[in-house]
Amino acid sequence: MKYRRIGSHPDTRREVSVLCLGAMLFGTRTDEQTSFAILDRYVEAGGTFVDTSNNYAYWLNGGQGGESESVLGRWRRSRGIGDEITIATKLGARPLAPGTGFVENREGLSADTIRAAAEESRERLGMERLDLLYAHIEDPETPLEETVEGFAALVAEGTVGLLGVSNHWAWKVERSRAVAAAAGLPGYEVLQYSHSYLRRRTDQPDALSPDGACGIVDGNLLSYVRAEPALAMVAYTPLLSGAYTREDKELTRDLDHAGTPVRLAALAEVVRETGATANQVVLSWLIGGEVPIVPLVGASSVAQLDESLAAVDLELTEEQRARLDGAY
Repeated sequence: MKYRRIGSHPDTRREVSVLCLGAMLFGTRTDEQTSFAILDRYVEAGGTFVDTSNNYAYWLNGGQGGESESVLGRWRRSRGIGDEITIATKLGARPLAPGTGFVENREGLSADTIRAAAEESRERLGMERLDLLYAHIEDPETPLEETVEGFAALVAEGTVGLLGVSNHWAWKVERSRAVAAAAGLPGYEVLQYSHSYLRRRTDQPDALSPDGACGIVDGNLLSYVRAEPALAMVAYTPLLSGAYTREDKELTRDLDHAGTPVRLAALAEVVRETGATANQVVLSWLIGGEVPIVPLVGASSVAQLDESLAAVDLELTEEQRARLDGAY
């Protein structure tokens, strides 16, 4: 396994594995026994970075979420897991009532919500301090200052370590960080967005914004992370939910553009040359890029996880990387 640092302050920064394990479906679609086996294998391979959220996976059973955090809490207690494994969770997108969705009935990012939701996550996870806490989605009804101060209060109390942000417009991330810096408060240091080798269109409106998709890595975000060494980028859905390797998985409509076949052809060439799978080449491309990326991978079996773990040791040549980068 390889590792990299996230966070800048000595009291909260963490050394994490370059491959993050997503626990989104643990406790729902993936049963507890299988979830434990995947987690055990990940730790055995040197993995130290696990990701979840307080609303996972509400859409599978019509609830509000929390099953994933609860499974992770039981796994931590049964295995005696402590500070050596970094657990990241998120708040802000949990539905306020069963049977509703996070878009029309989300908990939001008010100071009171941040405090209450973080406490509930700590209880489910069995942690005195949340290692990394993300603002999951935007909350246009709450002033940025209130959200910044709400997160900072928990850091000051020692119940939260690093702060992160997901699915926000880049300008809102920067404005939030500027508000925090001006007040001498901790700000967001970890960004989590959807990112993969194939380039997704960001101009199509989605459920969160009529202006386009705000949860996808684009040039603005890459430039931002490149210019700010204190920021770390975590990439969710890097394998496009299996679409690189499974014929039954179709590419989403935001990948239906002229650049996709060109990049798929370049990817296929490197796959043939390396003997690796397309998934492994994509993960290696993300991990070793000029802008460091931590891919967040899900797994429903130990075998799926092993495929992703093998990507950590796959070294692309400079020529292969340049060919992949230059495909448009």
